[in-house]
Amino acid sequence: MLQYEKKYWKSGKKYLAGIDEAGRGPLAGPVAAAAVILPQNVDLPEVTDSKKISEKKRERLFDEIYKAALSIGVGVIHEEVIDKNNILQATYMAMRMAVGNLIVTPEILLVDGNKADIKHYQQESIINGDQKSLSIAAASIIAKVTRDRMMQQYDMFFPEFGFAKHKGYGTKQHMEMIINKKAAPIHRKSFNPVPLHLPTFAYLKRNRLIGRLGKQLTACQFIRKGHEILETNYNVPKVGEIDIISRDASILVFTEVKTQTAGHAWEEPSPHIDENKGDRIMNAVQHYMESHKLNCDFRFDVGEVMLGKGETEIRILEEALSLYKTKC
Repeated sequence: MLQYEKKYWKSGKKYLAGIDEAGRGPLAGPVAAAAVILPQNVDLPEVTDSKKISEKKRERLFDEIYKAALSIGVGVIHEEVIDKNNILQATYMAMRMAVGNLIVTPEILLVDGNKADIKHYQQESIINGDQKSLSIAAASIIAKVTRDRMMQQYDMFFPEFGFAKHKGYGTKQHMEMIINKKAAPIHRKSFNPVPLHLPTFAYLKRNRLIGRLGKQLTACQFIRKGHEILETNYNVPKVGEIDIISRDASILVFTEVKTQTAGHAWEEPSPHIDENKGDRIMNAVQHYMESHKLNCDFRFDVGEVMLGKGETEIRILEEALSLYKTKC
């Protein structure tokens, strides 16, 4: 698995970046790419093509690769960019982003597949590279686990589709749900049969799905920003409910989502959060913190979503309530 690396190391090249992607084929979610630079004394005997190892093993190797690598860069391109540019161009974008996110400048790029549209670097494309190059195999695991974790987070808000299980690929169950339940916001509108099953605004109103969609769209924004979603619709009987609980680095984020429909002017968050509502939210926050034995920084955000027949608008207002902070 080191034949390509040894060839370049022997020639005096020190920093070789293996590059691979994950998620070109699914009907939903992003395409992800990773670039990995390994040291010459690397010891990762179990690393191979991510498709040939179990999910549990990939998770373990993901951590081992991060510990061993000199540098790792990741690029994620989301479904609306895929729809606008096509999946091939989106994959190239993800690869370029991954290389750009390396903190060590690579001298050689080892790329899985036929070619890569990455300029200004010496590179070699390797067919089945994830089975021949340790650097590419490591990149395949990083890209796969990164994308899978995002799909698992999306599954919390779109449980009917089973994203945690199939990661957006076109399984029989997945296809049936698209037909029966209509497509979700993270489905790729340029991939068949998705465009045939997009929900209309009238459908959403008729089935009382407007509020649910607002929460889903807000959650998608958080996931893209790197939040870890912890809870959705956290309900404390006779106290209150919190729409989304997430972790942004070391800070807990409690979010109230308000969805408006076209024809209404944007309102400031204060009308949504009166004194009574604020008290219920604070009580629910306190209940969550105490029940999970937490003592760390937290904040309260408001997600506002404007839905209509045109473009959907989403904005996140951080620190919508002045919550006290204590250091974790």
